[in-house]
Amino acid sequence: MSEPIRSRRRHTRLMHALPALAALIVTPAACAQEEPHYTAQREALIREVQAQVAELRDELGFDQLDPAVIDALRRTPRHAFVPPILRLEAYGNHPLPIGRGQTISQPFVVAIMTHLLEVKAGDKVYELGTGSGYQAAVLAQMGVEVYSVEIVTELAERAAEILAELGYERVHVRAGDGYLGWPEAAPFDAVVVTAALDHVPQPLVDQLKIGGRLVMPIGETGWTQQLVVLVKTPEGTLERRNILPVRFVPVTGPGAGRE
Repeated sequence: MSEPIRSRRRHTRLMHALPALAALIVTPAACAQEEPHYTAQREALIREVQAQVAELRDELGFDQLDPAVIDALRRTPRHAFVPPILRLEAYGNHPLPIGRGQTISQPFVVAIMTHLLEVKAGDKVYELGTGSGYQAAVLAQMGVEVYSVEIVTELAERAAEILAELGYERVHVRAGDGYLGWPEAAPFDAVVVTAALDHVPQPLVDQLKIGGRLVMPIGETGWTQQLVVLVKTPEGTLERRNILPVRFVPVTGPGAGRE
């Protein structure tokens, strides 16, 4: 649901021109039939993402993505998660609107956030902000169990439907206030927040394992935020590292105003 500030593009204007979401999303069956058409585009996208990582090595603190992240990007059909009218843009390295004022995140940002989580097969991750379901799908491709909450019921239901039809059995989606986490599934090995807040939600810190990582954009909504990675110490405090300036849509819902 985001993009690095230096990478903003004209596509954001499309966010105000979409009809009803239900009429826009391509069916997974249609995606499967068109899959060969997208293979070359997906490979080109991966090369672009890798080049961007190398270019931003000083800010990121690394110059290569985890091979497992690259493989997950290669195997995740991004075109299944975007409106049909934007399918030709599906493998562009930029965010796209999905309706209700939300976007599917730029692939570069998804790759970076996934890399920073440092997860492995069998880990359990909480996601605040399901959106299109793309970030959750990438994590599931790595063998991660994902618990994701989306405040917009329409988006939550559609993402759950697409993920189920594509066979992502490791992803669990529900509609609700993501600020509160998913207590009955805690503790989590990692937490990813795919929308902006000006503070770290305490419920998500409480549900994170010691040594676990929380990756999120922090800063004022409508302005530049800082993508950060926070590691929970044995004392329950957070060690923070700033990664990259970004611009995300805001977290919404009753919990968003809490600190």
